[in-house]
Amino acid sequence: MTRQELGRLYPVALSRYDERWPGLFESEKRRLLDILGREVALRIEHMGSTAVPGLAAKPTIDILVEIPEVLAPGPVIERMVQHGYIHMEEQRKHLMFVKGYSPAGLERESFHVHMGPGDQDWLWDRIHFRDYLRRNPSEAQRYQALKLRLAAEHRHDREAYTEAKADYVQRITAAAKRELVER
Repeated sequence: MTRQELGRLYPVALSRYDERWPGLFESEKRRLLDILGREVALRIEHMGSTAVPGLAAKPTIDILVEIPEVLAPGPVIERMVQHGYIHMEEQRKHLMFVKGYSPAGLERESFHVHMGPGDQDWLWDRIHFRDYLRRNPSEAQRYQALKLRLAAEHRHDREAYTEAKADYVQRITAAAKRELVER
């Protein structure tokens, strides 16, 4: 499918914060632990906008799984696919899986599961970003305003939407990391 076709099928559509999102994460976390075991899933975090109370978001639960640095990806991919996840092969920097995507569009519940070792700072910086927004509700509201504007501008191009938020996300992540050093 082309980028344009994907954008039409899976548009950028933000929803008001849903109190069910943390519970959906917890259920999926248990499912991932059952699939992978604690020797592979070293840590599992809820990230992204659905992890920030009160923040509007695309209603897809983003999950980050820490995996051992030395791990053969083949068995992990096989297990995840056997349990209904789609392996995003084009993602080369880390393992990524999605669930809840159908030929008719997003299903009622959808998930993005990212996996990487704990030393991949660029991946784990997402937790710093999440925590900063949780601690700073006024910043979370500024982020929401940006997201709403960009969702309207890039409704049928998820990649452009994500790229348009990149500078903001980098700036807030840097502020979060500075806070950690200053503590």
